[in-house]
Amino acid sequence: MSEIITAALVSLDEPLGADKRAVIDALAARVAAQGRATDAGALARDAWAREEKDETGLPGGIAIPHAKSAAVTEATLAFARLKPGVDFGAPDGPADLVFLIAAPDTAAEEHLAVLSKLARSFMRDDFTAGLRSASTAEEIVALVRAAVSDAPPAAAAAPSAAAADAAHQIDGRPARIVAVTACATGIAHTFMAADALSAAGAKEGVDLVVEPQGSSGYKAIDPAIIDQADAVIFAVDVDVREQQRFAGKPVVRSGVKRGIEQPAQLIAEAVAAAKNPGAARVSAAAATGATATAAPTSLGGSVKRALLTGVSYMIPFVAGGGLLIALGFLLGGYEIAFNADDVLASSTLWALGDNSLAVYLGAVAFKIGGLSFGFLVPALAGYIAYGMADRPGIAPGFVAGAVAAFMGAGFLGGIVGGLLAGLAAWWLNRLEVPRWLRGLMPVVIIPLLASIFASGLLLMVLGGPIAWLMTVLNDWLGSLTGAGVVILGVILGLMMCFDLGGPVNKVAYGFATANLAAGIAGDERYLQIMAAVMAAGMVPPLAMALASTVLDRKLFTEPERENGKAAWLLGAAFISEGAIPFAAADVLRVIPAAMVGGAVTGALSMAFAVTSKAPHGGVFVFFAIDNFWLWVLSIAIGTVVSAVLVVLLKRFAHRRPAAEVIDGNAEVPATAVTA
Repeated sequence: MSEIITAALVSLDEPLGADKRAVIDALAARVAAQGRATDAGALARDAWAREEKDETGLPGGIAIPHAKSAAVTEATLAFARLKPGVDFGAPDGPADLVFLIAAPDTAAEEHLAVLSKLARSFMRDDFTAGLRSASTAEEIVALVRAAVSDAPPAAAAAPSAAAADAAHQIDGRPARIVAVTACATGIAHTFMAADALSAAGAKEGVDLVVEPQGSSGYKAIDPAIIDQADAVIFAVDVDVREQQRFAGKPVVRSGVKRGIEQPAQLIAEAVAAAKNPGAARVSAAAATGATATAAPTSLGGSVKRALLTGVSYMIPFVAGGGLLIALGFLLGGYEIAFNADDVLASSTLWALGDNSLAVYLGAVAFKIGGLSFGFLVPALAGYIAYGMADRPGIAPGFVAGAVAAFMGAGFLGGIVGGLLAGLAAWWLNRLEVPRWLRGLMPVVIIPLLASIFASGLLLMVLGGPIAWLMTVLNDWLGSLTGAGVVILGVILGLMMCFDLGGPVNKVAYGFATANLAAGIAGDERYLQIMAAVMAAGMVPPLAMALASTVLDRKLFTEPERENGKAAWLLGAAFISEGAIPFAAADVLRVIPAAMVGGAVTGALSMAFAVTSKAPHGGVFVFFAIDNFWLWVLSIAIGTVVSAVLVVLLKRFAHRRPAAEVIDGNAEVPATAVTA
């Protein structure tokens, strides 16, 4: 790795262009000219795609555009000292020191570790001063090689109680803080934020331990240190790995760049959170997949997160049960829905009686699937409550869900019951009780009182009106004919493609799956809804695959083209999330295109009266879909519509930079589209 940079990759005081796009292009061309990249344009596009997601300018006149790219053959650094500087989005003005960090998309851990060492050097004043004073390219190379050498970095002085002022002390000692830093590529910002926080912690006299979660791996903080910590900082742009280790700790969350630019403020906020009994805390439920970049700060955010948690835990019951029911139909015929109990009562595997082996196995599969479906509403309610109150909410949530099912309130009743149970459990868990009572709270007191509150309200007050509302909804669905059915398909298609697995998508999918049992029992309206929902949800990944690998590859970056290859299979299997990498990079063009195609597919599926007895699986559950080829035709038409539209938008709707403020944190780049 000593040749990670050479004199030929250094530009000193040369004009490379008036904007950052030109500088990136020029540095990418240098990398390719030295035989370290096969395609300068591809490397520049990949670096620019990363720049559009989050600008790489840093305080102090530094910029670090970077990318993992299939065009890169060898981990490389290209450096430019610019006069005048060029704006890379730093809060304090243009950058005059620019490093292009180019890593192969299959970079080995040791390569990434070396690049990470360089990133940490950007936080040292002596390193940046040396870069500005160097008179030759060889001096720059020597400085960089010394920075990425195997010499261990100087250890920061340990803080002491005397070093910390009263604002940073807890119980007369320095506050103990643990932090996690992580960025999308895990090369530069991750380690720069870690060093900035460490330096600020030493300066403020805080006992702070940081865990950088980089692409080259990470060393987990000792659990004993976490146990003793007063609070935790998550300065991340991606999910925190093994977040459950920090469960229960007061938490401050931000993007990774704020860890670089405002480390002292983050530390102050963490100390304040440690002193505030009402501060947000890391929930064990956070490990289930909720993103760690922004903590809910409102009632709406908390409810949304709880609903997503409930649906995410409910889906395995639905998917497994639905596929088993579909398998039961395949083996035992559709009449198995009405005689499965009789078959199981009169037959065993060793004595089939009047039934064939296929019919018996079909009855077994159908019964197991039906019993799994019986958990649908209780699981939804139970894990909504879990998302609000952690484990104490599970039991009262399940009970409330069972009551909702008993009263015919359906999935709407399950949602209401789960929210009530979670709210009650959360409130009870915050009560200050005597020590002798604390051990009984999570296992006896909270389940008892929260169950009485939530289930009692459903039984005596809310269940009846919700059941009436479900009846009205069912009657409305039964009244739909002709254009009404098509309009319903359009609405469901738009919802499925609006946020690719987010809350709106989950509402549409939850509606279809929660009523699938009624469809299997004979009400084909719900089977048509299930088919339309699944078909529309397949469109976004299939459309992005078609656009990026067939229609116009040049409009997409190399990583997007690779994602496009995988999106064919993901779309075919009804995994809408396969389109997320495309939407994350270009949300204002990808999402509208996906929604138009999804609406077309939903409308066609309903118009063709396609039915599905399986809630998941895409084309791989063909045996559970009636009018299968018309269903495939609906998907194909919607896919082509979305793919063509996204290509047209990328060609003719140009992006201009904008900015937005999220949750009161530092500004982050956004993207606007203008024709």
